[in-house]
Amino acid sequence: MSRRTVPTWSTWRELITVISYPAHVKRTVTIALSVGTVFFTMNQLGTVLAGRATALVWLKVALTYLTPLCVSNSGIASATHRRDP
Repeated sequence: MSRRTVPTWSTWRELITVISYPAHVKRTVTIALSVGTVFFTMNQLGTVLAGRATALVWLKVALTYLTPLCVSNSGIASATHRRDP
């Protein structure tokens, strides 16, 4: 059984590679969509369905999905950080 080596990082340039690693992107996007949808449903769905969504509401919707994406990426960054001697 072959196991891929998960990239690690110690520089900001390497961090971009880690964050864009396909398995990490799949995981973070899945988390953002699932958590974001739950929060959207709880917080903004009524306003949107009532037709009262303003630009501010749509900004909040975007942040509702962006926040768990950022949190997931920070978890991956923390877990894959290596300290070079």
